[in-house]
Amino acid sequence: MKRVIATGTFDILHPGHVYYLEESRNLGDELHVIVARDVNVKHKPTPVLPEDQRLCMVRALKPVDHARLGDLEDMFRPIEEIDPDVITLGFNQHFSEEALVSALKGRGIDAEVRRVGPYSGPGYAGSRRIMERILETRCRQNE
Repeated sequence: MKRVIATGTFDILHPGHVYYLEESRNLGDELHVIVARDVNVKHKPTPVLPEDQRLCMVRALKPVDHARLGDLEDMFRPIEEIDPDVITLGFNQHFSEEALVSALKGRGIDAEVRRVGPYSGPGYAGSRRIMERILETRCRQNE
């Protein structure tokens, strides 16, 4: 069985997230998703939705076989436990593929790292853009 891991914050689910998870699932037999803990999100604003809600939403998605929250202290611990064949990165995730492969090897994890390309379909494919649209269409009406 070929196990794939996808990771992310998954704040305000959108078609780009679904595309990333579908493409990740297509690379193996079983998709495990690691959802970032609130306290570990440091590269962008704090998520709008709490981690338990984000996890609940990801678990409900068809391509996802297993989903869990990341580790509070060691991002590699869940990866070691799952022992994946492939780890996918979203097109806009701020990881160096080479640095990640090196860190994985240092932990004895022999997994292929693949970057999934951007979603190009219709609709909004970014949490930030969705929030901007909400502000434009709902919050500014009362000004």
